[in-house]
Amino acid sequence: MNKPDPIPARLAALKTTPTPDLKQQWRDLFDSEPPPFNRRYLESRLAYRIQELAYGGLKPETIRRLERLGEELDGGDRKKRGIRADRDRPITGTRLLREWQGVEQIVTVTADGFEWQGRPYKSLSAIARAITGTRWNGWTFFGLKNHRGRT
Repeated sequence: MNKPDPIPARLAALKTTPTPDLKQQWRDLFDSEPPPFNRRYLESRLAYRIQELAYGGLKPETIRRLERLGEELDGGDRKKRGIRADRDRPITGTRLLREWQGVEQIVTVTADGFEWQGRPYKSLSAIARAITGTRWNGWTFFGLKNHRGRT
């Protein structure tokens, strides 16, 4: 008689596991400190890792193929590989306007980031934080699609 596969139940339990316990699972499964990302990220990476350890990871041929595809895209430049092309980014010169507490805020898209009040910024989130004093997703703050393509 076959035993039921415990992995689906373990994956389902991630949704209701307290965050400190998710972080401990991360330490156990990855042998490193968990990254400072949101809970959803931890859940998805833990789910992948649990399945990878139980069922096996990518086949070596798949890894080689992905590496070849990456080299075709970036010419073998590993530095470029870490930079994600952001097709949803507004074109250089675009002005983003947002009214915050009665004051109009204007951000200009530059070739390598953004400019607000004459200062360069790498991200819209940094500008939103400077304007509001709290953490914001910059794409959401300025009413744009966020970088994952959702609205």
